[in-house]
Amino acid sequence: MQTAAALLSRRPHRPHPQITLGSAEIALRLGRVHELCGSARRTLALAVAAQTDTPVVWITTVTTAETLCADAIAERLEPGDMLFVKATKSDMALWAMEEALRDGQAPVVIGELPAPPALVPVRRLHLAAEAGCNAGLCRPLALLLTPGQGGAPGIETRWSLEPAHHLGPDRWILDRLRARMDPPRQWLMHPARTGLEPCAPRPEFSTKILPQTGISSEIPQTPPGNDT
Repeated sequence: MQTAAALLSRRPHRPHPQITLGSAEIALRLGRVHELCGSARRTLALAVAAQTDTPVVWITTVTTAETLCADAIAERLEPGDMLFVKATKSDMALWAMEEALRDGQAPVVIGELPAPPALVPVRRLHLAAEAGCNAGLCRPLALLLTPGQGGAPGIETRWSLEPAHHLGPDRWILDRLRARMDPPRQWLMHPARTGLEPCAPRPEFSTKILPQTGISSEIPQTPPGNDT
C-alpha cells in the first residue's frame, strides 16, 4: 500500500502530451482513442493529422463509398506520407487499427467505419495505443470516424465538425460533444497554416444558440440593412 508521503508528492503534475487546434481547450490526448463525426469529419481528421508527424495510416472498409480528394489532402499533408488500407469489413478494419497502434510507428491511425464500434473493440484500441507508446517511436493517436453524431462508447473525446460557409468563407462549426473532464462546447473555426483554429471574436459577433446542438456560441450578425 502506498504511504501518504508517496501520494502527496511535491513533484509538479506533468500534463499528458496532446494535439491542439489553435486553443488549449481543443485538445486530443495522445495514446488514446477519439471519435470524430459530423459531415466534415474527414476535414477534421486531416486538420488533426497535420499537427503530428508522419506517416498517417487511414483505414476504411469496402463499403465506404466516398474517397478523399487528393487536392484536399495536399492542403494539409503530403499524399506520399499517407498509407491507405481498405478492409473487407468493420471488424477487420478495427483489427488493422489495433496492429498499427500497437506497432507504435505511425503517429496517427484513422479508422473510417460505417457505424460506431462497441465498447470492447474501443477498449482494445486503447490498450493497443498504450502498448504502442512503450514499444514504438511515438505516442500514437487513434481517430474513429463515424457517421451522424457518432456514439462509440469508451472513447476519450467526441468531436463533430459541420460546414458553416453561410457565416463566411471556409467557416466550420466544431462541437466538443463528449470529454472526460470538459463540458460540451462549440467553436467557429477557420483554416490555419497547418489545420483549423478558432476564429477571433469581433465586435459584430453576438452570442446566439446554434440550431445543431443548442450550445451557446459566437456567431456573426448580419449588419443592419444588409439582407444578403
